[in-house]
Amino acid sequence: MSKIISSDHVVRIIKDGSTVAVGGFVGMGHPEELTGAIEDYFLKHGKPVGLTIVYAAGQGDGKERGINHLAHEGLVKRVIGGHWGLAPKMVRLAVENKIEAYNFPQGVITHLYRDIAAKKPGTITHVGICTFVDPRVSGGKINSCTTEDMVSLIKIDGSEWLYYRAFPVDVALIRGTSADTDGNISFEKECGSLEMLAIAQAASNSGGIVIAQVERIVENHTLNPWMVKVPGIIVDYVVVAQKENHWQTFGEEYNPSLSGEIRMPGDAIPKIADGERKIICTRALAEIKDNDVVNLGIGLPEGISMVANEKGVFGRMNLTVEAGTNGGIPAGGLSFGASFNPACIINQPSQFDFYNGGGLDIAFLGMAQADSKGNVNVSKFGKKLAGCGGFIDITQNTKKVVFCGTLTSGGLEIKIEDKKLKIVTEGIHRKFINNVEQITFSGDYAREKNHDVLYITERCVFKLAGQGIMIIEIAPGIDLERDILGNIDFKPEISPKLKIMDEEIFA
Repeated sequence: MSKIISSDHVVRIIKDGSTVAVGGFVGMGHPEELTGAIEDYFLKHGKPVGLTIVYAAGQGDGKERGINHLAHEGLVKRVIGGHWGLAPKMVRLAVENKIEAYNFPQGVITHLYRDIAAKKPGTITHVGICTFVDPRVSGGKINSCTTEDMVSLIKIDGSEWLYYRAFPVDVALIRGTSADTDGNISFEKECGSLEMLAIAQAASNSGGIVIAQVERIVENHTLNPWMVKVPGIIVDYVVVAQKENHWQTFGEEYNPSLSGEIRMPGDAIPKIADGERKIICTRALAEIKDNDVVNLGIGLPEGISMVANEKGVFGRMNLTVEAGTNGGIPAGGLSFGASFNPACIINQPSQFDFYNGGGLDIAFLGMAQADSKGNVNVSKFGKKLAGCGGFIDITQNTKKVVFCGTLTSGGLEIKIEDKKLKIVTEGIHRKFINNVEQITFSGDYAREKNHDVLYITERCVFKLAGQGIMIIEIAPGIDLERDILGNIDFKPEISPKLKIMDEEIFA
């Protein structure tokens, strides 16, 4: 019997109350044809209902695509997600207590898929301890209608660990480039294989079904076996997507340098505009040592690779992205997760194995809020839910962590004259406050593990110190009292060896 069916047929196969695992990273690898078909069928027929949706990385464009397709009352009962900010429609349901909602670390979810496939009771890891995912805080629960405990604190040989409970996966929605008539799925034009195999194996070994979205069907036994990442023996159905539902990422219809098919010239890589972002990225770049293995987070840190490429020092580092790319220059925006000119692409769970074991020398991540203890929040602000993504996995396991962000936000305007920085208009929102709203990074945990932590802004650099944070550098032209201490809710330590930031940053 042919495995090839229409997207309309797919939706009729999904039963009410199913647990549906969806692959993808922002827009790369997301099965847009399938999630769109589920939405259309539900709006017309009111089916399926009561689904549990599980996904690791953020999947969406911040508007309509990705997980946003599934954000309908009745269609969804529960969501377990790694990053929420790109799915504002699903965020709204969670904030309004219309669905049960959990936020777990991205890497943990990718490993949970593997453990479900292996019929293990769950995933045991230190990732999440002392953050909001810790059951002594909220256990990753996002709202008041979410009551079931899915994370437990356990002790093994005297050490504390978190235990994330496994559950059956009834439906896997995955994506690749080509499928042969036996259902073997290859990934030759994709930016990564992500967690597709782990999701498919989890569903197959749970007695569920695997549905794969592809760009094309080819004859049996004509695919390069090295390109086949999901074997046909676990694929039940294949759907050929319409072209508009199978972009390489949500930012690019198709760019062969993202899938390693060609190599883009270095001068074709986008440059970062002058301003506070470039100042921060240039200062951050100075922390990278020759041959360091590096991770760049989404948002402001993406610009570090652009600065490195512009300065001609890109070759001194080894850039990685949690999606699975190694080497190359990480793409930004709605193509985040992919890399231009990657040297190697592995699956996402294996990348997090490497990260969790301390494989990263240094990581650069965004910083929305920081407090007097050195805690950082990037995941929740009032009714705004962003989610942690891979932030917790990375910051708790990297030898050196550098947070990047402006000191204030909302209307901040700067000016550079004679290699000096001037604040023209101060931002209306302070980012260094007494207590962060949610702990995504724990200063106390980092101190316990002796991690080296910096907080780089456009006007000064802080370092995680014994009890809080300490100012160790100040930009030329900046007044310590007026421009820094006057815009912080607490009094940080000030290094007795306070240095001036390199003037060439402000050239």
